[in-house]
Amino acid sequence: MTSQLRVIEGGAVLLEPVTADPWEFQAECVEAFVASWRARGFSPVTVENDIGLLERTLTALGRPAWDVTPEDIDRVVGDLALAGRAASTRREYVQIFKGFHRFLQVRKAVEIEAGFGVRLVCPVDEFNASRHVGDDSPAQLPPPTPERVAEFFDFLKARIATARKYGPAARDYAMFRTLYHAGLRSEEASLLDRPDVHFSRGPFGKLHVRFGKGARTSGPRPRWVPMLDGLDLVLHWFLDDVRGKFPDSPVLFADESGGSLHRGTIRNRLRYLMELEGRPAADRFSPHALRRACATHNYERGVDLVAIQQLLGHWTVSSTMRYVRPSATFIEDAYRRAVTTTLGELTAEEGSPA
Repeated sequence: MTSQLRVIEGGAVLLEPVTADPWEFQAECVEAFVASWRARGFSPVTVENDIGLLERTLTALGRPAWDVTPEDIDRVVGDLALAGRAASTRREYVQIFKGFHRFLQVRKAVEIEAGFGVRLVCPVDEFNASRHVGDDSPAQLPPPTPERVAEFFDFLKARIATARKYGPAARDYAMFRTLYHAGLRSEEASLLDRPDVHFSRGPFGKLHVRFGKGARTSGPRPRWVPMLDGLDLVLHWFLDDVRGKFPDSPVLFADESGGSLHRGTIRNRLRYLMELEGRPAADRFSPHALRRACATHNYERGVDLVAIQQLLGHWTVSSTMRYVRPSATFIEDAYRRAVTTTLGELTAEEGSPA
């Protein structure tokens, strides 16, 4: 007997739903989703962290992903807020679910409609989608000034001579200099290996960021980042004099067992160091603020915005503009530079022979 068919987006399904256990089917979908991460080249550390985040999100929602409603998203995000979780954490919950739901739409829509009679519609909408900002977003806090960054690096440099453990103190100095001068994300820096440092590539040398963040769950987006502002000298010193203090491994900025530092460890390390520095809370900043400082300070120095976009690994210039927060005197400083340049040109013309 021929079954009746009707056409839906993505294929055809039987009119009569196929019986299946929803939790067992969702577990199979999660496995397929994770397999797609590995196929796209996500690092094992990223996969492990995101699996845990997805499992916590689905557990909090309490129902199969295809049955989740906007109200369920509101409830979970609201519970996280009441528990004191940071805006960035709430955003991660929403984003991981949205990515999983998109995977179901692309790969599993036919099976879900056949098995459970549900047409997939994403419950993340304009009212509950987390804004792409955190507690220290560019919209709220300016990045640290060049003077503040220089003071912090002076503190780290001085600490190397007095720290109980020379290796970790020197590593911290080189690592946070790298975050700032190369504009790297914490995870990008943690996944650098020693062979990723190419001193002979280009006029300044370059870092091969193999695990650059991709847009819209597209997978790693590699890029080459020049070692500007003396970063090449810092990394030369680090590799020659410091890296050998740690166990042998490919990792560039290794922990004391030779493994990669987790991005959360980098964040906590920076917080600890600023507490040691003893500056007031208003003078403290996050690792991501160093990335925004890199964008802003280069823009203030006159570096082309597209060049900064390529440095940071953004897909669009508009993303880069969100990172740029010029100082309060940016207009006046730009005016002075323009006037000085013009006067210099006029003086040169007046002094030239007729």
